[in-house]
Amino acid sequence: MGGVWLRRYHEAAPGAVRLVCFPFAGGSANYFLGLSRLLAPRVQVLAVQYPGRQDRRREPCVESVPALAEGVVADLPADGAPVALFGHSMGALVAFETALRRTPAHLFVSGAVARPYRPSRPRSPVTEDDVLAHLREMGGTDARFFASPELRRLVLPVLRADYQAVAAYDPPGPVRLACPVTALIGDRDPRTTPQEAATWRERTAGAFALQVLPGGHFYLDGCLERVADLVMGALAARR
Repeated sequence: MGGVWLRRYHEAAPGAVRLVCFPFAGGSANYFLGLSRLLAPRVQVLAVQYPGRQDRRREPCVESVPALAEGVVADLPADGAPVALFGHSMGALVAFETALRRTPAHLFVSGAVARPYRPSRPRSPVTEDDVLAHLREMGGTDARFFASPELRRLVLPVLRADYQAVAAYDPPGPVRLACPVTALIGDRDPRTTPQEAATWRERTAGAFALQVLPGGHFYLDGCLERVADLVMGALAARR
């Protein structure tokens, strides 16, 4: 199921909602293995694998958020089963673009700000030095990464491509989704405040909820069970 873009880790009950999960910049599908385990069998997690990493490492990276969304949409099952979307950080932008192409039952946007609608404009290319500077500023990256040329050669091209996709992204607009949207954020996220996360309210004509959880940008690592409960509750309310 899902061609080359989607990974399924656990079986689901008949009629289960499918939750398509989009990873952060530099991330891969297996980041959502734990969430899949917690939600199965009531919700079937389909985790997105972007080109250029793990089993798709020989494919060129994609430096465009809309192009990533197009790839996912092309591989979504067309059997009519309900689909919800969950994206973290860069993945929230890709999930939003996917929702513009295939209306989901629910959109969950995590650790991200809704981009303002504005005309596209030229931007400077993102360099690997830019990526390294940002990682140092954010903190949390293992010091061995910066000390290992081999590890940097392996990881930096993927990160640079993802950062380029984010930097170049301008959403179409003005447009509002028809589905409910839930924004999730860590209360100590250095990149996104709860007030900024609340800007997703303007992206839907449906219901909106903001959930502030303990933790930083990767609050999911410490709040996975609570995130699973929130997802399950939102999807159950839909039914």
